Amino acid sequence: MNYKQTDIDRFFKNPDTGLKCVLLFGTNEGMIADLFKKFASSVCPDLTDAFRVAYLQTEALEKDIGLLYGEYNATSLTGGRRVVLIKDANNNLTKPLKDLLENSLSDTFVVLSSTTLNTKSSLVNYLKDSENAAVVACYEDREQSISAYVSDFFVKNKITIAADAMQLLCQRLSADRKASAGELEKLLTYIGHRRNVTFDDVQKAVSNTAASSVEDLCYHVCRADTQKALQSYAFLLSEGEEPVMILRALTYHFLKILECVAQTEQGKTADMVASGLKPPLMFFRKPDFVGFLKTFRRDFLFDILALLYKAERECKTTGNPAEEIASYTLMQISGAAKKIKARADFR
Repeated sequence: MNYKQTDIDRFFKNPDTGLKCVLLFGTNEGMIADLFKKFASSVCPDLTDAFRVAYLQTEALEKDIGLLYGEYNATSLTGGRRVVLIKDANNNLTKPLKDLLENSLSDTFVVLSSTTLNTKSSLVNYLKDSENAAVVACYEDREQSISAYVSDFFVKNKITIAADAMQLLCQRLSADRKASAGELEKLLTYIGHRRNVTFDDVQKAVSNTAASSVEDLCYHVCRADTQKALQSYAFLLSEGEEPVMILRALTYHFLKILECVAQTEQGKTADMVASGLKPPLMFFRKPDFVGFLKTFRRDFLFDILALLYKAERECKTTGNPAEEIASYTLMQISGAAKKIKARADFR
């Protein structure tokens, strides 16, 4: 089965003995490492207990799969449910795990992790369809999951944080939890014995590790800041983002602006429309967004969307240089936005 955040939280509070295996897969290594430890410790709090916890290497299992059978069916001499931990899992484990989960009476809990498996992998598909197993897709944290992660961190450390500080912190944190965890620990060191985090604390202690997010790129383009837009674009490519996905993010951004512009044409003020967005805008995004609503008109937005749709089609055509097409499109849109802003300023 696919485990969502509510399922994960429920398991951590009361581990279900009916769940025999969980696989954490995806590109977010920090999130995988965090959940890997949490799933294991929710069943056995002491992960150094040699009687209840077994660490198996995938390389060793490829030479002798009997190691997995032995550890899975072993009984703890001190009592309590056993845990088997396997990192870098691959499809070679599909068949033996199927055999164990369907035929063994052991209640051993298996925790697997992998940054190479995907939704098409046989192991992922088998565990997803199994009633006594779960898969958790671990990809880049989005705004909502970052906020939940940060909130949980501060609750555990019995620290409060001001609303404006929370917004700035979530915006600055990386999409990878490993990097985010480092920044949060750095923030704790900075505040020392104080139990409250302020906006100033975040501004001084937390690096802007998410400075080149897709959202930043969208705002750079709309502000007609071509240089920053191209710098963000280059960074995103180096981080593995696909040109098509960046174009789609821009398309979504302009569609949101178009929808809001339509509301302003019905009599609402730009500020009123921006304030009513769900999820709400980060406080430092709002002035820019309100400016976009006052500057960009419906016909301009339709032209930009047509340009983006065309660029996406061209990127998907075999043999076309997708990175160059997307880069040129960013410059076109940024240039057009600059002309529109100049006209608005002149009026």
